[in-house]
Amino acid sequence: MPVLHLKNREITSKLPAFVMGIVNATPDSFYKGSRGGIERALELVESGADILDIGGESTRPGFTEISVEEELNRVIPLIKEIRKNSDVVISVDTRKSEVAKQAYDNGADIINDVSCFKSDSNMLDVIEELKLPVVVMHGWGLSEDNCFGKDKIVRVVKNFFEEKVSLLIKHGISSEKIILDPGIGFGKSFEENVELIKHTDLLKYQNSLFLMALSRKRCIGQITGTEIEGQMVGTVSADLISVIKGAQIVRVHDVKETIESLKIMKYLF
Repeated sequence: MPVLHLKNREITSKLPAFVMGIVNATPDSFYKGSRGGIERALELVESGADILDIGGESTRPGFTEISVEEELNRVIPLIKEIRKNSDVVISVDTRKSEVAKQAYDNGADIINDVSCFKSDSNMLDVIEELKLPVVVMHGWGLSEDNCFGKDKIVRVVKNFFEEKVSLLIKHGISSEKIILDPGIGFGKSFEENVELIKHTDLLKYQNSLFLMALSRKRCIGQITGTEIEGQMVGTVSADLISVIKGAQIVRVHDVKETIESLKIMKYLF
């Protein structure tokens, strides 16, 4: 079973993968079911989430950028409330180093910067200072109009992971504390997204954990022919396939259903 190496503790999953529940303290995230505060967070904990990914700024296409102050006002009170009620692992989904620092000061365990340190020149220094696990995601800032092609995308993403893991190791973060995310839905065509999901096993690198974030992404709807509200079954199915192929964390909106499916996998696969 996968092991999550945090700064001051280690957690071993009881299932084939850790389940990361999405909590968006935003008014504009692409799936309204993910929006909420302490009630949603504790509901996901009650459902069995191993990790909560807390975001204060939407990264949906065409999102409106917000100030550091506004993001802090959305995220920090929520993290404080979660910590009053639970020791669940908290990931902070932010591109801003000051938000990452204050989130850590109030109990966050993981930094999830979807821009992979491009948005804030101080983020790498903060990561080096805090020595927290960090998510490395491919695709931020890329456009679907500049695709690499289905025959090249696996190698492109693998090269990206190798480069970023090397960079983080130089900044004092061991590879076991690095979490790799291929960035499904970020600057990729439908064919490229499918290729990455199919070849999860080829994307793993060193002993870094591998995260798959498929939940209700457009490619799921393109495969199933369903709108976002009806993509839970498709998402869970794709997540299970990615776990079979080596994913160790799945980032999801539907925690309860994902955990039930992973329990079935544990006993029957």
